[in-house]
Amino acid sequence: MEFVEHLFVLAHLLGMAAVIGSAVFVARGKATPALVWGARAQIVTGLLLVGLAEMGDDPVDHTKVAVKLLVALGVAACAEIASGKARRSGTQRRQLVEVAGWLAVLNVAVAVLWS
Repeated sequence: MEFVEHLFVLAHLLGMAAVIGSAVFVARGKATPALVWGARAQIVTGLLLVGLAEMGDDPVDHTKVAVKLLVALGVAACAEIASGKARRSGTQRRQLVEVAGWLAVLNVAVAVLWS
């Protein structure tokens, strides 16, 4: 079971890297498929990790999980809206992409600094 949890952590970190890398460093304001799929992966793998943590013996901080989920939903919403606008009208929503990236950085800060 520990191996499965490590696989989900790996997928979660790759999703985070896709969001932050696409939004902040690589695409510079363009909605990329990596941004959108990374945001989706963050939500799915995060929920799976919480489910696995609930099965363990250690207590889960539900307030922290709720805050991280809300921020992750904000990341996904910004990524999906920016991608949809780019596909339909061809216009890039640079602000939404940047907000998605910085919200992902905020989520990493919450994960690391909230104790």
